[in-house]
Amino acid sequence: MFQDALIDAQTRVQVALDQVMRPHEGVIADAMRYTCTGGKRLRAFLVMEGAHLHGVSPQVADQAAAAIEMIHANSLVHDDLPCMDDDDLRRGMPTVHVQWDEATAVLTGDALQTLTFEVLSELEAPAQVRVALISSMAKAAGAAGMVLGQAMDIAAETAETPLTLDEITRMQAGKTGALIEWSGQAGAILAEADPTPLRHYAQAIGLAFQIADDILDIEGDAAKAGKRLQKDADAGKATFVSLLGMVGAKARAGELIVQACDALSPYGDSANNLKAAARFVIDRDT
Repeated sequence: MFQDALIDAQTRVQVALDQVMRPHEGVIADAMRYTCTGGKRLRAFLVMEGAHLHGVSPQVADQAAAAIEMIHANSLVHDDLPCMDDDDLRRGMPTVHVQWDEATAVLTGDALQTLTFEVLSELEAPAQVRVALISSMAKAAGAAGMVLGQAMDIAAETAETPLTLDEITRMQAGKTGALIEWSGQAGAILAEADPTPLRHYAQAIGLAFQIADDILDIEGDAAKAGKRLQKDADAGKATFVSLLGMVGAKARAGELIVQACDALSPYGDSANNLKAAARFVIDRDT
């Protein structure tokens, strides 16, 4: 059931992305479509499932899901640049700066970011809901969220001492967790409902997601991942695995999934797909 729901979310959000990008032409538009192709679409799935729990129309949910996928794609395009993570593969395809050039990659990320907020501003929802989504997205993606996490990650590469467990947890709460947290609670915000249970759920799976990434960086298959692995180990950077050990990291990820599922108790069986998504976060192979 979860896999069917995930596939359905992937299909729906691609349709929504195609619709919002259709008016745009030229090389930047081509690069935007290129980087918004493929992927797990976990963030879109979380938006859609949260919206479904609260009776939000699929049409509105799909637009919000497209927004989070675009801001996520923006982060990937910029993270892959030589001045940051310097990656040449993403989802098994050349990264945007390799497929085109660095200037195109910078502008593509910028265009995806601004289109994200345009889409949220045009949602068929009350003004206060649109403002809440825009404000929370800006915080999640900006200097207190994703951008902060990326800056901390870059700084760690040249730091004299490796990051501590608390520092890594804070870094990943921004770099990876902030957009997942937005995705998890977006459905409740759209319905003007209390987002607390879904926020706690998303916070737990966001951290578990990063721990799973650290595990896959060691144990994963580069062909399946579609990107270069063991970068952190090669750079001598501290990770959840290096600090907790492989057994400890897997145990911590498992604990977080239990916490995430417990947070969904107010929704009963209606949240079974979200519970399955939590388990998927640590069971995935990409």
